[in-house]
Formats: sequence, C-alpha cells, structure tokens
Amino acid sequence: MNQTEKFRHERKYRIGYLQYIELRNRLKTVMQSDIHTGADGRYLIRSIYFDNYMDKALREKTDGVPRREKFRIRYYNDDFSYLTLEKKIKDNALCMKVDAQITERECRALLAGEREWMREHSSSLVQELYAKMRYQMLRPRVLVSYLREPYIYYAGNVRITFDSDIRTTLFHRGFLEEEVADIDTAEEPRDMILEVKYDDFLPEIIRRLIQTNTLRQTAFSKYEACRRFG
Repeated sequence: MNQTEKFRHERKYRIGYLQYIELRNRLKTVMQSDIHTGADGRYLIRSIYFDNYMDKALREKTDGVPRREKFRIRYYNDDFSYLTLEKKIKDNALCMKVDAQITERECRALLAGEREWMREHSSSLVQELYAKMRYQMLRPRVLVSYLREPYIYYAGNVRITFDSDIRTTLFHRGFLEEEVADIDTAEEPRDMILEVKYDDFLPEIIRRLIQTNTLRQTAFSKYEACRRFG
C-alpha cells in the first residue's frame, strides 16, 4: 500500500477458479503473503473513481489511448481512518501510481462538493485534482469493490494479486457509506483477475510458475467493467 513513483510493468489475466487454485499453490512455494492481509490472506479494497460528464477516462480506456490517467480515492476493509487519493498513469504496458493521504473529513467534504480546501492543500496531487475538477469537470462516478489476495517476491519487486468478487455501485451515487449497495460484475461465476506487477524484470522463477497453457493476457480494467452497468 505504499506509494510508487516509477513506472512498473503490469500484466493482467482473466482466470477461472481451478486456474487460481493451481497458480496459488505454485506461487506460495516461493512468494510471501502481504503482511496487510487478514486471516484468510485477503483484504477488501474499495475505490471511488472520478470521470467527467463525457466519460473521458472510460473512453480513453475503451479506445486504447496509450497514455492516460485515472483519479480514485481508495480505502481498505471499510476503514475510513486511512484513505488515499491516487492517480494511476498508464503508458502502454507500463503503469505508475502517485498517492496522497487525505482525512475522512476532507474526503466527505470533496464528495459533498466542497472543494476550496483542496486549492491550498499541502499535497500537490490534491491540488492537481482540484484543478481538474474545475477544468475537466471530474466528479466521483462509481465505487468499485473487490477482494484481493496478494503475494510478494522481493527480487525484482514482484507483486502478484488475485482479485475476485468485483462489484459496482451501478446507479447508486452514495459513497463512503457503512453499508454499500452494489452488484457483482463477473461474467462467469468465480472468475478472477490475476495481476502481475514488477520493476525492470520478471525473475525467471516467477515466469515459470505462472506459465500455463490456458493463461492469456488481457487488457481488463475494473473501472471499465464496473461502468458497463452505469
């Protein structure tokens, strides 16, 4: 959950439950579970994504624009005491994330349409979002939720995650709520997304472990999948 300030490689694969079991058992022989996970090895992620009335971020993803960005507010396990504003920059197969912590009070003010506090904020990222909310008309659009099971391999700074139960708030526009009204987005029951992120190289041992005859890379976007519903 730390800030990343350099471009990293990112690969995504859509997998079924049996593939997940096979890959997880392989990876656990050499990779470590993330220390932030619960007893079941997972944690809940919720992200409030921003877009404008023309769906700029969504259209850029759909059209395959090679360099694009998305803003989101992210929190974990429904804990409002730790919220981060994030900007994810995508440049072809590379990605970079810049983030800044914000308070629950600041977040609720932003969601209520109160933005003047952002103009003089100590974080340049908060100031950037303030400008783009004014000039690009960015607004909170959808809450994306999913369960993540993460594994780490320190050589090459490799992070592999299994994301499941991806859910969207549909036309519901309430955010930062105690009880979330959302629906499942899976095309097939128990579908998952495997994400592989690393710095300059993917160690050979990891490359071998994730190689299967049925694994096919995809350009899957959780935001795009959830916006199909509204």
